[in-house]
Amino acid sequence: MGESSSTGTWRRAGFAGAAIGVLAAGAAAGVAVERLTVGRSVRQKARLALDATGPYGGLRGTPGRAFADDSTVLYYEVDEVEDDAPPARRRRLFGRKEPAPVTVVFSHGYCLNQDSWHFQRAALRGLVRTVHWDQRSHGRSGLGVAQSGPDGVPVTIDQLGRDLKAVLDVAAPEGPLVLVGHSMGGMTIMALAERYPEFVRDRVVGVAFVGTSAGKLGEVSYGLPIAGVNAVRRVLPGVLRALGSQAELVERGRRATADLFAGLIKRYSFASKDVDPAVARFAERMIESTPIDVVAAFYPAFAEHDKAAALPVLQELPVLALAGDHDLVTPSSHTEAIADLLPDAELVIVPDGGHLVMLEHPEVVTDRLADLLVRAGAVPEATAATVAVRPETGNG
Repeated sequence: MGESSSTGTWRRAGFAGAAIGVLAAGAAAGVAVERLTVGRSVRQKARLALDATGPYGGLRGTPGRAFADDSTVLYYEVDEVEDDAPPARRRRLFGRKEPAPVTVVFSHGYCLNQDSWHFQRAALRGLVRTVHWDQRSHGRSGLGVAQSGPDGVPVTIDQLGRDLKAVLDVAAPEGPLVLVGHSMGGMTIMALAERYPEFVRDRVVGVAFVGTSAGKLGEVSYGLPIAGVNAVRRVLPGVLRALGSQAELVERGRRATADLFAGLIKRYSFASKDVDPAVARFAERMIESTPIDVVAAFYPAFAEHDKAAALPVLQELPVLALAGDHDLVTPSSHTEAIADLLPDAELVIVPDGGHLVMLEHPEVVTDRLADLLVRAGAVPEATAATVAVRPETGNG
């Protein structure tokens, strides 16, 4: 291949990488991004500085591993209750041992990892038992075995529901559960409820849906003209398959278009104009760490996702349904639709909030989550008040 041909391939890979950057943020290509006024070398140095000093994503717990039904290794971490934490309200039954503590289980979204819950994890740390896990092919979990090799199959939301059950069986084998899911993580909870309704009725005492959807994602415009969205939808599955087979080239292109990639992530992750640059870079690092072949393997699942029929399983539970009012990926109307099917749910639409609302407005999400834990009987009101005033960051 000649030099001019190689250059052309490199440029095409750059544009492909930019397009995949949009997908990784949960949207489609075609977004105009403002040009930055400082030089590229200055921006690269700023990114390195943020990577070195940013406090986000450094919280770690006791590690563990579960195995999915296809043998995929699923990584999780547990934060236990500290000895001096305020006691939870518990029923004491004569002649029986102390009941198992409530466990709050956090499921993250597409192209993210368990660290996306950094602020909520910091606020709850030591006050309530929590489990944070990485979805298959994300974070520290293994690549999906069923998706590997020439006979690999795309991921389904049903598979993710079974993965969550495998994690729960090992990380929280007894005691009440509060399930918290963002975007794909919320869909995972719905799949769990559909597949294991009796388990949910027996064990789950509360659910939080954050920026998620019960279906009809094929109607989302991502803030783009309808004609452009329809065109992208027609070609995107084939493009993703092709790019997935050229992962190394595409990843080089992604790195070459880092400035555009960062702008796209900010547009599709946040609505506020004053997002902390360290938070924006933190989100960028999580999303850019997702390989193109993983993006390709997961993407078809969202068009097929339809779990509205599973929501009645949660009818009798305390439920929080929360979304940002400017979420371009899973619009707040989808959260309102969930609340319509669960009329006793608390519906919260966060002003000036985007798709990563738990990073953008952590104080609001943490406050409403603390209230859900009180309603679920997971913590007393005094503990919830402690959560509301705790520092939001830290690597302890």
